[in-house]
Amino acid sequence: MRRRSVLLAAGATAAASVSTSPARASAAPGPLVIGHRGAAGWRPEHTAASYSHAVGTGADWIEPDLVATRDHHLVVRHENEISATTDVARRPAFAGRRTTKTVDGRTVTGWFTEDFTLAELKTLRAVERLPLVRNRNTVLDGHQHVLTFQEVVDLARRLSRRHGRTVTVFPETKHPTYFRSLGLPLEPVLAAAVRRNRLGPRECVIQSFEPSSLLRLAEEGLRVPLWQALGTTGGPYGHPRTYQEMTTPAGLRAIAAYARWIGPDKSSLVPPSTLVADAHEAGLKVGAYTFRAENRYLPAELRRGTDPDAFGDALAEYARHFALGVDAVVTDFPDLAVFARDAWRGTRDARPETRG
Repeated sequence: MRRRSVLLAAGATAAASVSTSPARASAAPGPLVIGHRGAAGWRPEHTAASYSHAVGTGADWIEPDLVATRDHHLVVRHENEISATTDVARRPAFAGRRTTKTVDGRTVTGWFTEDFTLAELKTLRAVERLPLVRNRNTVLDGHQHVLTFQEVVDLARRLSRRHGRTVTVFPETKHPTYFRSLGLPLEPVLAAAVRRNRLGPRECVIQSFEPSSLLRLAEEGLRVPLWQALGTTGGPYGHPRTYQEMTTPAGLRAIAAYARWIGPDKSSLVPPSTLVADAHEAGLKVGAYTFRAENRYLPAELRRGTDPDAFGDALAEYARHFALGVDAVVTDFPDLAVFARDAWRGTRDARPETRG
């Protein structure tokens, strides 16, 4: 109990320390701050509370992961298997839906969105995905429902009006080849939603790890930028090239033919890597993922103490990547990213001009 109360107090203090200047921070030039599944470090991910907290503390974009229901609606969950992010396992009425499937070559057991109608999913409630790491967030378990993509768009527009700035929605198509194999393709439903809501390039950017999904969306003729997400090992499911090949100068030029952004893991940008410069040379912007504050997710030299779930020197990690020239950071803690961005800008702007 004492540990939870300390974490809650720490979260409130950190949020309060940076929430006084989000509008100013977002209005200034510099790297964008993207709320990963909202503000997943402070609220259960992909919930209205998470997205609202992200924008309220300065996030420029918010990220919903998209999966399909049995009746072909797009809902917002990190994975189509939902036992870790909802209370479905505690619902006797759905006990018979538990099953084992092969998703993108991996065997997964649990409950899957494609086996539920939207109405059924709406009866479930969200829970914290990492309760042992972020037990402060479990206080909100059971208080938020599963959102549709349309609800996230509507929320983003309400938040835009409330905060006086455009909040960009940054959806990711999850397991698109798998859903296509089920007769539940994500791309046409997403494209229809973009058109229906008249989303333009300032309001929406679409991402995927699978180039085939982005190419299908490019064929839709949408007016929104595309973002090629990149892993660290192997390659996109069903794609002939590895991520390593995709990040060569030739691979980056190929991506630039259909996408405006790449999204590499932050670890792949650390020198001697030249990926940021190479991507910029190819005409691509770079958004690094995923920044978190807990020691377990930080480089060894930035950890503080021995508790893996205590906060380390996350601000130093942001500063390193800002200095590398990234155009955006994807983060579970948008408030800390905004704070770090303000501090980095101040340091940069205070440097004396050098003359050669």
